[in-house]
Amino acid sequence: MNDLISIPCVLMRGGTSKGPFFLASDLPSEPASRDQVLLSVMGSGHPLQIDGIGGGNPITSKVAIIGKSTVPDADVDYLFAQVRVDQQIVDTSPNCGNMLAAVGPFAIEAGLAAVSGETTIVRINNLNTGKMIEAEVPTPQGRVAYMGDAAIDGVPGRAAPIALTFMDAAGARTGQLFPTGKAIDTIDGVDMTCIDCAMPMILMEAESLGVSGYETSAELNGNGALLQRMEALRLSAGERMGMGDVRDQVTPKPVLIARPSKGGALSVRYFMPHECHPSLATTGAVGIATACISEGTVAARLVGLQQPPVILSLEHPSGRLDVKLDHRDGKVVAGILRTARRLFEGRVFAKPVKNLICAA
Repeated sequence: MNDLISIPCVLMRGGTSKGPFFLASDLPSEPASRDQVLLSVMGSGHPLQIDGIGGGNPITSKVAIIGKSTVPDADVDYLFAQVRVDQQIVDTSPNCGNMLAAVGPFAIEAGLAAVSGETTIVRINNLNTGKMIEAEVPTPQGRVAYMGDAAIDGVPGRAAPIALTFMDAAGARTGQLFPTGKAIDTIDGVDMTCIDCAMPMILMEAESLGVSGYETSAELNGNGALLQRMEALRLSAGERMGMGDVRDQVTPKPVLIARPSKGGALSVRYFMPHECHPSLATTGAVGIATACISEGTVAARLVGLQQPPVILSLEHPSGRLDVKLDHRDGKVVAGILRTARRLFEGRVFAKPVKNLICAA
């Protein structure tokens, strides 16, 4: 194995996602070299990622890179990378809120954040968006606790709760809550809300695309005509949102919404962007909930305009995800409960990259 690169790695589950966590100091600082390492590690370009540790699905083909904070008000920097399964593409334009749930525990155990009592607040600077997130990590007896009684839909069993608070998530990518300047745009006869809050998204009523919004992920993934139509709408919306040609980017994410069927606020089907999420992205939930409190959006049109403080329950294919919206210092903050688990630690091996030096 002396012709391979050996890199320290921790495999972690964060929320309903899973992937390798790296210290920034263990990866190349030059983005192109770093991305080549990640593609090799994950095995991208093959539907099963058979030559890497990726899981052959967008929610298991994610990477978190953690380093010392470069801003005064944070404990750590967090760079998220969505590594495509089918293509050798690494996209660092979005954040991932599910992987974010494991950042606090990883940072504490890596010695980047100090324990402070029974619960430790880790302030995370997300490099993808320039936004701050607070993670409340259970640390009884001075150590991270993973076992507990919290349950989240989309993950079996119970674990210790990790509370995430997104501080002023609006304009995460484009700098504006509504990048087109409007709460509703109409593209090819479809009304949509182009919103950028924690994640750039386009929200559309499911009925406007000929589906109910209550289908399973598998049913939607098998609807080729729907996926093709949504991709055309996504490309047009990306241009209108000032994001340029987004065909090689995973944002904006298409989201189908419908009236609730199980007592929640909305029924949601979130795409990543070419495959329906088996549950719901945490960042997506923040943006969808924010649309519910924003006048004139397609979400507010369905649910009725909501006013903070409010808890909105979003129905997804695996259950529900609750988002608490409130005001702090004149800005909207969003709180979500997640769980995380440390799965494996050791070293991962990557194919060599020209002129690359990694930690021994």
